Amino acid sequence: MVSGSLMRMMPPCWRPSVEGEDSSRGDDANGRVDGLLWYKDLGDHVTGEFSMAVIQANNLLEDHSQLESGPLSLYESGPHGTFVGIYDGHGGPATARFINEHLFGYIKSMLFFLHYAEFGNFELRTRISELYVPEVCAVVLSLTTSLQSSLEFQKSSHPYVFLSLFCSLKSFLGSYYGAEFTTENGGMSADVINKAFLATEEDFLALVRKQWLNDPHMASVGSCCLVGIVCSGMLYIANAGDSRVVLGRLDNTYKEVKAVPLSSEHNASVESVREELRSLHPNDPQIVVLKHTVWRVKGIIQISRSIGDAYLKSAEFNRDPLLPKFRVPEPFDKPILSAEPETLVQKLDPEDQFLIFASDGLWEHLSSQEAVDIVNTCPRNGIARKLVKAALRVASKKREMRYSDLKKIDRGVRRHFHDDITVIVLFLDFHLISQSYWQGPLVSIRGGVG
Repeated sequence: MVSGSLMRMMPPCWRPSVEGEDSSRGDDANGRVDGLLWYKDLGDHVTGEFSMAVIQANNLLEDHSQLESGPLSLYESGPHGTFVGIYDGHGGPATARFINEHLFGYIKSMLFFLHYAEFGNFELRTRISELYVPEVCAVVLSLTTSLQSSLEFQKSSHPYVFLSLFCSLKSFLGSYYGAEFTTENGGMSADVINKAFLATEEDFLALVRKQWLNDPHMASVGSCCLVGIVCSGMLYIANAGDSRVVLGRLDNTYKEVKAVPLSSEHNASVESVREELRSLHPNDPQIVVLKHTVWRVKGIIQISRSIGDAYLKSAEFNRDPLLPKFRVPEPFDKPILSAEPETLVQKLDPEDQFLIFASDGLWEHLSSQEAVDIVNTCPRNGIARKLVKAALRVASKKREMRYSDLKKIDRGVRRHFHDDITVIVLFLDFHLISQSYWQGPLVSIRGGVG
């Protein structure tokens, strides 16, 4: 496996920020910190402006997040757009951090590979289904890093190198994924995103396997994963877990901005999710269990899709030295949880005003329409921070305490009052949406308080 080399090639997931007053565009490139609150009040992305905020509740922040805007491929002339990722970890931050370090890089690498699949009619696209994606990504990253070749060299010679390399990889690695990639706008597609999810999952399970004897706890760590991509006038959503993305859309008839859900929550509290699990595991009467008034998969976990949670993906981890509370008593021969995301692709319209991406910590306290109303009626600057504070005010009210007192509670104990909360608001300026190239600076920001 190439996990180590990939991780060295990726930028660090956290850059320290400084504490200060309300931010502006120019002096808070990496965000600001105010106690347990991290925020980036306003910035520019390919199709408008954005705002981010994270509040920590756990001893270790389990939410990770990122926004990347500019080229979506390692190839500079590839598609441009904005990538948003919300990674809500559980059992610890390791999986969410891993996704933050790998997933977007996999997407960029696969789009780069697709460029060469089309360049010169080499017909390499059909080979993708037969290659092990993490290895492909590592090879692409390694080549582009070591060669440092000019665009002209890539056009003249580089494709032949890739053709030879991928043919040999085909015979060595064999068939891995069953479905071929299909490409839409500059190579971006639901297939590409789906493959990146599965590649990230496979690489993380390989890391768990490698560290099994020294750190068996890694097998019980997982993360929800919500991704959104705006590219060439299209919106791509992929979700595994119970984070949520909501579109604020103008209803011209009533002149109101209404909340449009764009993701489904894969949580056992939802009846359709329980039905799906029972249909996938017809011989397991304990696949979902009502435990202390809460529906849980195998009586352990609420979500039905995630990255990580190796102990519910492969029976090889359902044994010593994993703690007994994570072990499933009955043997299983297929994954109990799935890493495959539910995807949505749709064209953006002039009525589409903004997107709200958030971990479930926000949605426990605010409805989709309440969040949309706040974004629609308040200034853009600091809007993500305003959503977080609105959720905290509701959380404090539920516990019959003042918001000012809640703010004094330190991390760890805070978890009894609310979860980690991550919010990214992406504004959609329609005159910018259909453009395929952006002249502005690259944006790469990771959310969190360290």
